[in-house]
Amino acid sequence: MGRAQQDRPPAHLSNVIRGSVIRRLGIGLVFSAWAAAQVPHIGDINLYGLRKVSAQKLLSVVKLESGDSLPGSKGELEERIEEVSGVVQARVEAVCCEGREAILFVGIEERGGPHPALRSAPAGDAVLPADLVANYRQFLDAVERAATQGNAAEDLTAGHSLMADPRARAFQEQFAAFAASHIELLRGVLRNASEPEERAIAAAVIGYAPRKQEVVDDLQYAVEDPDEGVRANAIRSLSAIAVLEVKRPDLAISLAPTWFVDLLNSVVLSDRVEAVRALINLTEVPNRAALELIRERALPALVEMARWKTLSYALPPFLLVGRIAGLPDDQIRQHWEKGEREPVIQIALAPVRRRR
Repeated sequence: MGRAQQDRPPAHLSNVIRGSVIRRLGIGLVFSAWAAAQVPHIGDINLYGLRKVSAQKLLSVVKLESGDSLPGSKGELEERIEEVSGVVQARVEAVCCEGREAILFVGIEERGGPHPALRSAPAGDAVLPADLVANYRQFLDAVERAATQGNAAEDLTAGHSLMADPRARAFQEQFAAFAASHIELLRGVLRNASEPEERAIAAAVIGYAPRKQEVVDDLQYAVEDPDEGVRANAIRSLSAIAVLEVKRPDLAISLAPTWFVDLLNSVVLSDRVEAVRALINLTEVPNRAALELIRERALPALVEMARWKTLSYALPPFLLVGRIAGLPDDQIRQHWEKGEREPVIQIALAPVRRRR
């Protein structure tokens, strides 16, 4: 099967929000396995964060091409990129895998460029019960096993994730029971726990609270956490709540898109990927205010992602670009299937009057 056919989008583009649950719970990096006997080769190389620094300049510093082996040190490669004039921070992440090839993402933050504002790490001593922490770690193991067995589907229509895998789902039902009776504890940990893992677990579990509107502010607070794992879990929880907001307008749930939009300019890959998925859910029904906010604050970043070589990663931002351009989802799908990304991108980049 050729790549174009293999990566063809689903019949309804909104299904891209689900994707692989393993990747939604934490992008699978392969840098930690570089010392293994069989190091994967590089497939696609995707860049982001470039405004003034050219792609040619960045690639000349990286000195990697598709087909090369992964370099010996992630840290050394990032340090070399940060020596480029105008670059204040670099992130290199290898994501496993397309076949036997790793996908390489190289991101930079340029001096004076847009970036999300994050708060300082808390220094309090709030902690979660030890059994909840243990259950959450077992839950992640269950999700990983489910993914390897092809049973990683999840349902977000309740406003939180419910997986098809029975073992993983049993843990999620425990999280819902805990959140129903321990909201104040979870809030305290989000704001006052010095250990990032504690805050990350709290951000995941509080999303299972029965009254979603009551925890929206807590989760939006967590989206500004200095730890990327906490932010990722908070965004996932809010992303599921966004599904319920669209499905049940009578519940009067209100999510602000600002935090998601700002993270589209992050140097951290998971910030961008999770923010895109949340915004897809939030704009499932027409939400012109949210789309205009993206256009004003982060359209260059979104376009950059929509042009990525790896189609499975480019499709979700392309869907958002199409919505910003004012196109219905079925028309966006037609352009995607024909390989017509650039015409849609140019419509979105055109001035408002011209697009109308």
